[in-house]
Amino acid sequence: MTGTSSVIIYQRVYYIYHKNFIGGYYMIQWPKSNDALGTINRGNPCESGLCTLCRADCQGKCETWVSCMKGRKLLYPRDFGAITAGSSNTTHIGVSYNSLRINGYLYDSKGLAKGLSKDPDDCIFPNVTLETEFGKKVKTKSRIPIMTGALGSTFIAAKYWESFATGAALCGYPIVVGENVAGIDKQAVIKNGKIDKAPELDRRIDTYLKYFDGYGAIIVQMNVEDTRNGVAEYIISKYGGDKVILELKWGQGAKNIGGEIQVSDIEYAKFLKGRGYIVDPDPTKPEVEEGYKHGAIKSFARHSRLGYTNLSSVDQVREDFGKAVKYLRKIGFSRITLKTGSYGMEALALSIKLSTEHKLDLLTIDGSGGGTGMSPWNMMETWGVPSIYLHSKAYEYAQILAARGEDVVDLSLAGGFAREDHIFKALALGAPYTKLVCMGRALMIPGYLGSNIEGVLHPDRKEKLNGNWSELPKNVTENGKTPEEIFTGYYDVQKKVGANEMKNIPLGAIAAWTAADKLTAGLQQLLAGARKFSISQLSRNELFSANRDTEKITGITFISDAQDESAKKILSE
Repeated sequence: MTGTSSVIIYQRVYYIYHKNFIGGYYMIQWPKSNDALGTINRGNPCESGLCTLCRADCQGKCETWVSCMKGRKLLYPRDFGAITAGSSNTTHIGVSYNSLRINGYLYDSKGLAKGLSKDPDDCIFPNVTLETEFGKKVKTKSRIPIMTGALGSTFIAAKYWESFATGAALCGYPIVVGENVAGIDKQAVIKNGKIDKAPELDRRIDTYLKYFDGYGAIIVQMNVEDTRNGVAEYIISKYGGDKVILELKWGQGAKNIGGEIQVSDIEYAKFLKGRGYIVDPDPTKPEVEEGYKHGAIKSFARHSRLGYTNLSSVDQVREDFGKAVKYLRKIGFSRITLKTGSYGMEALALSIKLSTEHKLDLLTIDGSGGGTGMSPWNMMETWGVPSIYLHSKAYEYAQILAARGEDVVDLSLAGGFAREDHIFKALALGAPYTKLVCMGRALMIPGYLGSNIEGVLHPDRKEKLNGNWSELPKNVTENGKTPEEIFTGYYDVQKKVGANEMKNIPLGAIAAWTAADKLTAGLQQLLAGARKFSISQLSRNELFSANRDTEKITGITFISDAQDESAKKILSE
């Protein structure tokens, strides 16, 4: 017998037949296609529904890719009127977000906006409010409860930044400028070890602020090299402390070392080494130069440094972190956040405790299983704490602090999210502390797609846009041949910016709006089904555990135990 199923490899041997049998474990894979939606992955899919390798030149058509054009239409099965459809996702093995199911209720409604009543005419899913906010003294608003992951020194972030940033600003969700952007910029000027000019960092910030309307935020990350180079001081001198949020970085869910990029030009590799980065192999060694000259060495990896290597105890970390936050507040930053990776429980507790203690505005907790621009592959496959384990513990630790009367830091959960049901589950699992869900590759795909389409429609812009196509593929032309035909969100964007401004809006930003519209409608529907008409009303009661192992790890009640007591009370009356 052979077959496939939407589950992951777990610690035990489950007696499920599958075509792949390796070393005593049945290798259960995520489905590659979805016949109901008419989507299919180009490569091997992971739990998020994205391919493990997401390509900028991809011609489709995973669910996220198609949603960039079709928007909320992709919430429903295809070919209405000629089909019926039924779920295939009712078997849940192992512990993952897939093994959490969403609860719905028969009666009641909570969280309706002011002016709405509990009348059925008001209790409709378009009336669900998705607006959220985070922060302590200064509240940062977001129209929808998502934010981007860190888009830093990887070249793909630079290539498509105009689409990423414009789309985020128009939609009203925060975007993060990742580490090392100024440090790798050839045009940046560093005097006496400190940044004097940083044109690429300026471009990142200015592009977002151009369409910023009070919702969302531009967040700039800072690692070891950025601290040395004076990124914080540069931002204060150029933008002040209110327009930009500064983010301290401890790590991410894809790797347990500093960030990496890959360069193919040996002279650029030498430049980066001169800037103080670790470059592997060392481009200044004669034998490496010879290897490059003869074509054996074709690229160089630039690495950042590990943080806190000079500290040897929790107390030292607490002291050092406190000094850093105090200094950043002193020079003028009104909002400071922290991003931590999928380290063990000690580091998780420390991040929550210190973020709470120092009244940070947000803590992003990135679990293993998230994406990256470039990490050592086997490291990414094997290191760290998977998202659902890490996020479950984050809730437990937040509860401990709250029980002591502490004002727990607002949380953003990251690590393998792409769809509206993922957003719902992450928000509910960490409720009431989780305010945002951090999404990486899913919010970058619109930029790739839009730039590829625009490069075909306007060949003179193709190089500037980093377009990869010479013609529109069938997966696009089945929707249309012009932007107005291709993107269901085109006229929504036009309504926001005006017809005259549309010429300045990259198609990647329109694709981002369209994809966000699908996430918005899907999330509204899920919340309405749970009878919660605002994000603030979402709780862990809106989730079931689909197996006992998931219940044990998450603390979310097993399906048939949820409301069982009240059910039996009904029967006994």
